[in-house]
Amino acid sequence: MGFLLLEGGAEFGGHMSEPDRIGLDLAGGLHVAVRILPTAAAADNNHVRAGNNGKRWFSSLGATDVEVTYVIDTVSANDQSIANELSSAKLFYLLGGFPAHIARTLADSKAWHAMLETYRNGAVIAGSSAGAMVLCEHYYDPYEGKLLGGLNLIPNTCVIPHHGAGTHRWANELFRQLPGVTLVGIAEQTGIVDDGNMSAWTVSGRGEVTVYRGESVQRHGRGETFSLSKP
Repeated sequence: MGFLLLEGGAEFGGHMSEPDRIGLDLAGGLHVAVRILPTAAAADNNHVRAGNNGKRWFSSLGATDVEVTYVIDTVSANDQSIANELSSAKLFYLLGGFPAHIARTLADSKAWHAMLETYRNGAVIAGSSAGAMVLCEHYYDPYEGKLLGGLNLIPNTCVIPHHGAGTHRWANELFRQLPGVTLVGIAEQTGIVDDGNMSAWTVSGRGEVTVYRGESVQRHGRGETFSLSKP
């Protein structure tokens, strides 16, 4: 099994170097194939600019094989040539934007199945903001104003990105709609990475991670490890 890296937002602005370097190390180093998926930015036709920002950012960290893979709709998500390209990657980066668009585009697609297969063989799947949200079983879409089902790579979990920048207010409403589900608030410039089997997660970056579970609220900072499963 590979690794999962979830980030709270503000990617590619020079503030996420710590978690992104961890992702590169776990993927195998600076020479592995990194593929940027600007899917979440395609809903408002911002995918080219956003993808290029991602390519420049990872290249600035020293990665030597960084490309943008334009999975932008259900047609491209089911293009076999794109799925074949993804099959050789070691780090996938799902950037932010519109969560419903990325979830609906990737769901049960050839591209997503290719990513899952390489993940099971040791690759890293990373997501920031919307990209992190949709990897969970549930996500809240602020654009549609409703709770939706994610790609369910991380069961019984819902990520709140940009935590501390206003989205922390989602927690009470999400608890009402998702009793028993673990909510994970991730601040901007902050990431969490799992241990390879999702039993433990470690915080990196500048901010905090807030875990809401029932009546319990726990905060974790850089270097601290926690579990998302029920105690």
